[in-house]
Amino acid sequence: MKKHLVVALAYDRLCTFEFGCTVELFALERPELDVDWYDFAVCAVEPGPIRAAGGITVQAPYAPELLERADTIVIPGWRDADEPPPPAMLEAIRAAHRRGARLCSICSGVFVLAAAGVLDGQRATTHWRYADRLAQRYPQIQVQPDDLYVDNGQVITAAGSAAGLDMLLHLVRRDYGAKVGNLVARRLVVAPHREGGQAQFLPRPMARGEQGRLSRLMDWLRSHPAQPHTVDSMAARAAMSPRTLQRQFQQATGFGPVEWLIRERIALVKDMLEEPDLPLARIAERAGFGSEESLRHHFRRLAATTPAAYRRRFTHAR
Repeated sequence: MKKHLVVALAYDRLCTFEFGCTVELFALERPELDVDWYDFAVCAVEPGPIRAAGGITVQAPYAPELLERADTIVIPGWRDADEPPPPAMLEAIRAAHRRGARLCSICSGVFVLAAAGVLDGQRATTHWRYADRLAQRYPQIQVQPDDLYVDNGQVITAAGSAAGLDMLLHLVRRDYGAKVGNLVARRLVVAPHREGGQAQFLPRPMARGEQGRLSRLMDWLRSHPAQPHTVDSMAARAAMSPRTLQRQFQQATGFGPVEWLIRERIALVKDMLEEPDLPLARIAERAGFGSEESLRHHFRRLAATTPAAYRRRFTHAR
């Protein structure tokens, strides 16, 4: 059976971090996973030398013809959002899209997909610094400025640099299931899935004392999800007024405290659903939803599927 070929594009003034994340995810052998892991290659889409950020020079072993058989193509950040990509590169992207290859971009790499026209009529994201520019230049794209990544099925876009890891781990979960995705995340020493959007990373003023209290409250809530929590009880534990707590949560995460807590609980539910013998009622109790009906309601709202369907999918994948 042919292995899934992931190809990372390389070009002059390459974004080293985004490129490195792609290499880390797909190029390393992972025998401990006991799955048929990806094949990986780097393809130069223009003549060298290929200089990367930090004074590094990259020698890519493959020519653009490799894209004709790539299953997934990753664009690890385009060198300048205001510089049009080379026409030959755009045509190679269009040809790959026509034959059904999966196309992924990190940060400013979305401008390559946008210029190729493969995002027309679809949702997409990019770094919050580029979101307005992307929306103005390509009004046919539904820009989601707060999302860490947007999965349209065949075309997936990620926000700022580190959000590329979120997207790449999402691809692993899509291909191999949540258990393998979690194991890869553990090896990377990162969270398997980050809740919230880019709003939590925008620069906003917050008093140092309030920031520390909020961080401690979040850690405590994650450790005690099964307990009943209200805005008043959370505010009391953080030694803030309910109004201040609402404001600080919104500034820090992009969500109010109740919505943030629900999303944390849903992330916990996803992990527990990987255990096929754990009853849904017990999962609802451990996650703090109180009832299966409440769990199902919020799971459908945030995961766009049912707990049963999610369990079938990832139990089968595992």
